[in-house]
Amino acid sequence: MRPVLLVAGARPNFVKVAPVLRELDRRGVPNVLVHTGQHYDPAMSDVFFDELGIRPPEHHLDVGSASHAVQTARIMEAFEPVVGRVGPGWVVVFGDVNSTVAGALVAAKLGVRVAHVEAGLRSRDWSMPEEVNRVVTDRLSHLLLSPSADGVANLRAEGYGDDRIALVGNVMVDSLLANVDRARARPILADLGLGPDDYAMLTLHRPSNVDDPEVFAGIMGAVAKLAVDLPVVYPVHPRARPALDALGVPTGVLAVEPVGYLDAIALQASARLVLTDSGGLQEETTVLGVPCLTLRTTTERPITIDEGTNALVGVDPAAIDAAVRRVLTSPPPARRPALWDGRAAGRIVDALLAADRP
Repeated sequence: MRPVLLVAGARPNFVKVAPVLRELDRRGVPNVLVHTGQHYDPAMSDVFFDELGIRPPEHHLDVGSASHAVQTARIMEAFEPVVGRVGPGWVVVFGDVNSTVAGALVAAKLGVRVAHVEAGLRSRDWSMPEEVNRVVTDRLSHLLLSPSADGVANLRAEGYGDDRIALVGNVMVDSLLANVDRARARPILADLGLGPDDYAMLTLHRPSNVDDPEVFAGIMGAVAKLAVDLPVVYPVHPRARPALDALGVPTGVLAVEPVGYLDAIALQASARLVLTDSGGLQEETTVLGVPCLTLRTTTERPITIDEGTNALVGVDPAAIDAAVRRVLTSPPPARRPALWDGRAAGRIVDALLAADRP
């Protein structure tokens, strides 16, 4: 069998690629890992490799930060010769970042089959670069590996045949369930002077939330009202740091540097409430049974609302405040979607091997 070439470049990719690499290795399937370098800060990259036990990548493209067009082009330019040297049977891409669509474009133009892990998710918000990446990547893919039934329904509605679609479950949950006990044992809560259920957690990184001073100030105003009653721990994404420095840290908000994977899970698992604009945290809080308020007007993960603990509240400060009060008074019941069971990587490899059979 020709090797499987896996492409990862950003923090969410690393969480998804780790279980798939382990499963390929366990079954003796040859594989090669490419790190594009889209996320290159040690706090956004190296710590995830260390904590998730991911081996050093065979190829590191070192593309760094740039505009969407420039970054995507750099990845394509650097990735093309790697594909030529490796001669893979599959290129597997993860999620919805620039590394995802760049890897899929290169593979498709070279005639190499593409498998997309996390296929079929749709926010239908074309102002989000991630939505463009999702739709284009799915169009280029030979094998669409969907995490949930709504993703499968989206793909069928767009005309993809069932012979190309596999419902495999959420591979991010594989990493979560494999590491949650290690995460809970971390000392981060004690280090921050926090206890279980006596704080909220905040994350923000979407350009629409952190690049617009008025929107960011409104969100932080609502967070400040919450922090009067409940401390808020806020690991500050590098993109949001200038906005927070300009605005100032509200009283009751504990702004800390970005945390690694295990500490992020530890903070989520013991929080009374999570406020976020992250797709991954919508999923992780659902599995952990922690109430989540998503500070966006759309989500590509509606299953976390229909079958989980998530609520979509937008960015209006009054709406955020009302949702906070509602959740603190009456938290949603814990529910977990089907196939979010820690065995998605096995089903992903099953689908790849089945597609290789004559």
